[in-house]
Amino acid sequence: MSYVLAFAGSNSSISINYKLVNFTATLLKDTEVRLRDMAKYPFPMYSQDVEKENGFSNSLMEFKNEIGNAQGLIISVNEHNSYPSAYFKNLLDWLSRLDSKFLADKKILLMATSNGRRGAIGALEVSEKILTRFKGEVVATFSLPNYSVNFNEEDGITNEELAKDHAEKVRSFVESLS
Repeated sequence: MSYVLAFAGSNSSISINYKLVNFTATLLKDTEVRLRDMAKYPFPMYSQDVEKENGFSNSLMEFKNEIGNAQGLIISVNEHNSYPSAYFKNLLDWLSRLDSKFLADKKILLMATSNGRRGAIGALEVSEKILTRFKGEVVATFSLPNYSVNFNEEDGITNEELAKDHAEKVRSFVESLS
């Protein structure tokens, strides 16, 4: 049975990007969504020395297999100084060591949010380039600016225009899975 794998590029236990992913996952009514909280996946910082000494962890190989078996991915990346977090880049580094085409044929809904006006657009743009390098197909992107103003956990996206844009991006992503 196919499914969509959903996660944030953050390992924070209070990640607003994880909250956006969780909300988005609830909108896919006729699709199985497997939501992963990356705060529970502590990967060491990648280096050739660590790889040589310890190899690949079981959790990394399981996560890579979960990506491989997924029909599509919903990812929301956080931003540190206009770029994706070191955690997300590190995750991609580890996964690419297992297989440089680990995202081949994967449809991706890529999102980002922050409390700033730009909505982590820098991290979103950089992440899109990185994900396509590993052969993923980013079918839609969505940026949610001013998270604390435009989102709450009970209602989701509260700004009508942003909610409409988000719904359209989700619809486009779901259609790409057919």
